[in-house]
Amino acid sequence: MTLTPEQLGQSKADLAGKLRELRRRAGLTGDRLAKRCALSQSQISKFETGRRVPTLVDLERILRALDTPPEVVAEVTALARVARTEWQDKRSSWRRGIERRQAELAVMEAQAVELRYFLPSMVTGLLAAPAYVRASLAHTPGDIGRTAARKLERQSVLHQPGKRFTFLLTEQAVKWSILPPAGMAAQIGLLASRSRLPSIRLGVIPSGVMLPRGPMNTFTVYDRRLVTVETFTGRMVMQDPRDVSEHLSLFSSFEEGALFDDAALAQLAAWAEEFRKDL
Repeated sequence: MTLTPEQLGQSKADLAGKLRELRRRAGLTGDRLAKRCALSQSQISKFETGRRVPTLVDLERILRALDTPPEVVAEVTALARVARTEWQDKRSSWRRGIERRQAELAVMEAQAVELRYFLPSMVTGLLAAPAYVRASLAHTPGDIGRTAARKLERQSVLHQPGKRFTFLLTEQAVKWSILPPAGMAAQIGLLASRSRLPSIRLGVIPSGVMLPRGPMNTFTVYDRRLVTVETFTGRMVMQDPRDVSEHLSLFSSFEEGALFDDAALAQLAAWAEEFRKDL
């Protein structure tokens, strides 16, 4: 199903309205429904006003308590899945200030223990040299210097105890030239250096490796509770367990084609040498 940003924003209201309609058709008050499915009346109220999106477990309990027909269950479940997806468009981020976006990312990274990054096109700011960070921000409005500083500050999370990071980078991501050859060689050297940190597991996927799925989007999975998917015009934040599970499965399939440890270091060294030949 193709979803526009407007549909993603409307989905919470649609879900809330549908739940309210089903309860009223069943002839139940919010309090009586809450008692039937062992939830609080305030929870039911929040679900029906769109202030909160029910989990799949809560939704199942409500629909069962309302004796909902299977075809309606399917419709409401689909609404809930979309409602648990948030669209954050890039223009709005620019209006609010890119530094605020960096602060939001820092909070997400701080709250997670295990983080997985699939990078098919470019290096993430967490692994980027200052020159690479500045070059990657060339198209953004505002004070690039401040935003670059915030991006570099976020890298401190790599040294926090108890964190586990897995980065998967395609050959294109490693070699996408946003710097002159000397800068790109230095950036690849930084990747090799960062891969030796105890918190980091870094894999690279050379061109020509056969994989079952195409590398369509950059995505990040935070523990097993949240996934963000990047596009040119913004990002989607997905909390539905099925969406998180599917991206974890995708990540695992890409891992199978990646080089790690000494093999990854050897490949990074070879790619860096390609840039040095152009000096």
